[in-house]
Amino acid sequence: SEVNTPEARAVHEALKKVVDPEMDINIVDLGLVRRVDFEAEHAQADIGLTLTSPMCPMGPQIMDAVRKQAMTVDGVKRCQVDLVWSPPWDPRQDATEDGKAALGIWD
Repeated sequence: SEVNTPEARAVHEALKKVVDPEMDINIVDLGLVRRVDFEAEHAQADIGLTLTSPMCPMGPQIMDAVRKQAMTVDGVKRCQVDLVWSPPWDPRQDATEDGKAALGIWD
C-alpha cells in the first residue's frame, strides 16, 4: 500500500488499532488497507480498504471503525473509505509477516 504524506503514514499506523472481529488480527497486518492518501487542501484521508470476502458481515462495522480511527489523527478533518475488490484479498500476497504468522501461513 502506498502512503504519500506524514499524515497518511500516521493514519496507516492508527489503522493498526482496527481489528477484524472474525480473524482477531488488525486490518493492516491482514493486508486489508490497500491505500491511504491525505489531501491537505481538505484535510481529508482517503482510504482504500478491502475485506476478507465480499460477504463479510462485519464490513460496515470495520469501515466505521476505520473512519473513526482515521479521524483521531492530528490534521485529519474528513475521511473517505472506499471498498476495493480488485484484486481479491489474498493473505499470501497481502498480509504482513506478523499477519501471516497469526493466520498460520508459513512459507
